Amino acid sequence: MGELALLQGNALAFLFRWIHLLAGVAWIGLLWYFNFVQGEYFKDADAAAKSDVIRKLVPRALWWFRWGAMFTFISGVALLGAKHLIGYGIIVGAVLGTLMFLNVWLIIWPNQKTVIASAEKAAAGGDPDPAAAGALAKAGLASRTNTLFSIPMLFFMASSVHLAQLGIPVTQAGILSLAVVFGIIALLEVNALIGKTGPMTSVMGVIHMGLVLTLVLYLGVDLL
Repeated sequence: MGELALLQGNALAFLFRWIHLLAGVAWIGLLWYFNFVQGEYFKDADAAAKSDVIRKLVPRALWWFRWGAMFTFISGVALLGAKHLIGYGIIVGAVLGTLMFLNVWLIIWPNQKTVIASAEKAAAGGDPDPAAAGALAKAGLASRTNTLFSIPMLFFMASSVHLAQLGIPVTQAGILSLAVVFGIIALLEVNALIGKTGPMTSVMGVIHMGLVLTLVLYLGVDLL
């Protein structure tokens, strides 16, 4: 009976992992599409083309985007519980992923709804919503922050299997290490709420910052 229960538990954990990977590919793939492709296209597109994309393409992409985030988060929580994962690396990845999920549902999606509604109103002959520009800026900053977070998030998620030195229980981590790692993440999330894009304005800027953040967090976990 004990062996059967173990096999069933492993099968369930694998199911959660599979769903996590499927949903995560959809979510992060669309996140990078928005930031690396669509955003760059908008810089060159004329007003009519941008309006058409916002009204017809963006809502469809955002549907897959936000529900990909939802199922990634739910399956991730289930996987952590099923496998009792508390390694430092996986917890850092989980914290980053959770903040990204919250940014999608609490910042990006609500503000994008305002942008889409404004474009629909303007296309019908009405006046654009004055709040749309501010909403677009808020959604853009949160999206850029999610792109920044996605690079170390994927690194630390993979570390749970491939980097044994990051597999120590988070409960055994030093206070300084915890303060540095999660303090940096917290400051970047605060910036996502009330700050500016800064170097993240450009595609290469956010990629470079993501790589630097990955290194800083890794050193914070591994050396402190």
